[in-house]
Amino acid sequence: MPVTITIPAPLRQFAGGQSQIVVEAKTAGEALDLLTSTHAALRRHLFNDQNVLRNFVNVYLNDEDIRHASGPATPVKDGDTIMIVPSIAGGAVIESEVAQSLPELSNEEILRYSRHLIMPEVGMQGQRRLKAASVLMIGTGGLGAPVGMYLAAAGVGRIGIVDFDVVEESNLQRQIIHGTKDLGRRKIESARDRLRDINPHIEIETHETRLTSHNAMRLFRNYDIIVDGTDNFPTRYLVNDACVLSGKPNVYGSIFRFEGQASVFWAEKGACYRCLYPEPPPPGLVPSCAEGGVLGVLPGIVGAIQANETIKIILGAEDLLINRLLLFDAWPMKFREFKLRKDPKCPVCGEQATIKELIDYEEFCGVAAHQTPQPDSKLEEISATELNARRLRGDKMQIIDVREPHEFEIARIPGTKLIPLGHVVNRMNEIDPEVETIVHCKGGVRSAKAIQALKRAGYSGRLINLKGGITAWSEDVDPRVAKY
Repeated sequence: MPVTITIPAPLRQFAGGQSQIVVEAKTAGEALDLLTSTHAALRRHLFNDQNVLRNFVNVYLNDEDIRHASGPATPVKDGDTIMIVPSIAGGAVIESEVAQSLPELSNEEILRYSRHLIMPEVGMQGQRRLKAASVLMIGTGGLGAPVGMYLAAAGVGRIGIVDFDVVEESNLQRQIIHGTKDLGRRKIESARDRLRDINPHIEIETHETRLTSHNAMRLFRNYDIIVDGTDNFPTRYLVNDACVLSGKPNVYGSIFRFEGQASVFWAEKGACYRCLYPEPPPPGLVPSCAEGGVLGVLPGIVGAIQANETIKIILGAEDLLINRLLLFDAWPMKFREFKLRKDPKCPVCGEQATIKELIDYEEFCGVAAHQTPQPDSKLEEISATELNARRLRGDKMQIIDVREPHEFEIARIPGTKLIPLGHVVNRMNEIDPEVETIVHCKGGVRSAKAIQALKRAGYSGRLINLKGGITAWSEDVDPRVAKY
């Protein structure tokens, strides 16, 4: 029976760039087997060495997780859609507010929030709830920027922001809370000033620190809602577990290229993030936005959804994104929604939870938060300056660039051959094993993966990874090569 398999953006490079592939199958497992037999590079991303679907990959048949059906044996019928959803890293009034006397609104605030006040879903009572509420934002980047700006404009009385980074030029394409004048400033300072400018009637609290297992519970204790605007898996699992242990709702969002995800994880009322993704992907398997890119408006859309859900929680709305995962693809402009279920065996929110306190999340994820996964220590490496010295001496070698064609157009090292990572094994015959090969990408991660893939495929030649990639070449050898 013809079944359409939808390929998410992070995996399309291993499927010939296709977003949808039609196969003839009787079960979901058979469909995935046919997919990975045609596109072999996909297999290690979807299945482990025991041929079992990886825990950080969810497969939905239409809108139902196959884990809650018959797993890979789940039958399919003509016209069904299988959606692969990898990790990218309700309704009640906030309890802490119930016992409080709600603050009054000044005449200035009544005028400011008048478009809220005339809506029966908000009204005076709802706006006073917003003023009494407190929200902690983790990060002031792509997602945190629109979240903070909309919550401030809506009149959320106390907003806390956690960040320790500085504003860089590459941030300005999407992190709209910062401007050119803020380059080099602490993000937390820039965000604070912008939010105060949007609404001087609210309180802004800054926490210039890295969120860790040692400070998360203390920070979360003083806020009603936590908004996850993180960009790495260790912090994402940390935020989830701290929310579960402290009983706080976790308003989740994630972005990659054109695709975004949003949900509300509130263990008291439904599934948590671990119920959806029991374990993180191996380090380096899922590319970061720095490696894969992100459409500038995407975090604005997903962040606005997060802000919307946060406001709804404060107002006591019933139709929250609890037990629902919202997927958005900005390119075809499509939304999809999938059902989530609380996992009774979840180690943090399940019936027999084993996680009673925060753990070492960097160890759990196998990589330090806010750090680029490092290449395999067994790989031979060369620095940009060493490579340049050898080029100037006329040493015989070939340089393979495993970035994407659109990246190659931005900047390139002279004399390199472009073979994108997703094609490198199939085009292995284009790489002469008799000649020493230097492999590079943007920062050194994809090139390390390419070398590992070539070795597994039986390539016999010498392969050397360019440490730091073309970015290091621009910084250390030739500043005329553009950085991006």
